[in-house]
Amino acid sequence: MTARDDEHFAVSASDLLRWGETLAGVARTGLGFTESLYERERFEEVLKVAADIRAAAVEEAESDALFEEWLDSIGEGVAGYVTPKVAVAAVVGNEQGEILLTQRADSGWWLYPVGWADVGYSAAEIAVKEVFEETGIECEPVSLIALLDGLRLGFARVPMYSIVFHCRMVGGELRGHPLETSAVGFFARDALPQPLAGANRWVVLAFAAIDGEQRAAWFAEPRTPPWRGA
Repeated sequence: MTARDDEHFAVSASDLLRWGETLAGVARTGLGFTESLYERERFEEVLKVAADIRAAAVEEAESDALFEEWLDSIGEGVAGYVTPKVAVAAVVGNEQGEILLTQRADSGWWLYPVGWADVGYSAAEIAVKEVFEETGIECEPVSLIALLDGLRLGFARVPMYSIVFHCRMVGGELRGHPLETSAVGFFARDALPQPLAGANRWVVLAFAAIDGEQRAAWFAEPRTPPWRGA
């Protein structure tokens, strides 16, 4: 085997994490729908393998505990169909062309306002709600910037899609959430705070939107075949 072959077959922690979550999703969904004892046993074996894979990718994960947690979360029928979680984010610009960022209280990283999707709201309504709750700024949605796959891009440890809107500030005053944020503010592109989470993924897209450029929403192109690609 050549060095090139070794590089081709190298497996990263993010690969293991994605494979483990994918297998777990298949197994849990199967357990939610099957009425066959034989199939249940096979799906549980797959779920154990998935737990081992994920534990190999994430040091703090314990395989047996993870297996039991996944098993306890299984519903029946449609309720048992495992799908990615959904987060909604907002890139908010002001009249000076600056971007609204928050410093996460738990990690210290800076990022645009983002939160889990709540039942009963549209995605755009969640974006407006998250911005106000985290920063005190009132905004209105302008356009959809991106749909990000958290596992594929490596910024999430669970299957997750992040919907990113461009929003325009319309009022309010800067006021950080007392529990979720350490600081909030508007920043110019040449004076972004550090540490900045995933800047290579979104800074160019964000400021293009703030500058008024008309771009189609970014999304990850399908892999070929989708279930084997990088």
